[in-house]
Amino acid sequence: MSHEHRRTPFSVVTAVAAPLNQANIDTDQIIPGRFLSLPREDMKPHLFRDVRYYDNGAPRPDFVLNRPEYKGAEIIVAARNFACGSSREMAVTVLKDNGFKAFIAPSFGDIFFNNCYQNGVLPVVLPEARVSEILRFLLELPGAQITIDLPNQTVRGPDGKIDGFAIDSFRKDCLINGLDEIEMTLAHEKEIAAYEARVAV
Repeated sequence: MSHEHRRTPFSVVTAVAAPLNQANIDTDQIIPGRFLSLPREDMKPHLFRDVRYYDNGAPRPDFVLNRPEYKGAEIIVAARNFACGSSREMAVTVLKDNGFKAFIAPSFGDIFFNNCYQNGVLPVVLPEARVSEILRFLLELPGAQITIDLPNQTVRGPDGKIDGFAIDSFRKDCLINGLDEIEMTLAHEKEIAAYEARVAV
């Protein structure tokens, strides 16, 4: 595994959250297919290329990530089925390379959801009614922050309300330790070898 983009352990993130109040944002919107052959570093400026910029390359002032209040955002809050569509790991890596560490939505595209964990970022599922509420607060209070506490599995919204969220314990440990699933398994190599020795016939 290449550690060129070594992941940092995920614990508690308090950051500006950018609201993407639209359902079914697909991976082709996140990183259009024509940029997929670029080296990872060169892909970075093309995040949301077709909805973020005009054809002449000028930024669309009304697109959330172009607004100064959301500069430096590290969390995206989106409507249901975020990052659905074709399976491209680059949809996760281009978001990560642009500084995003976590995503909150009522549901995610399955492949994107799994790819998040492989790349050390956190997808959080909250009830649709609560996500709508958070989106409304973020749109009314641009630049508001959210705190995601992975060890305690809580999200503190821009209104101060705290919600719990579910996560697989193995994936949680991987994120907290900054390891991918293979490295986490290898960390238990001695226990695995001892177990295999015990069950060997």
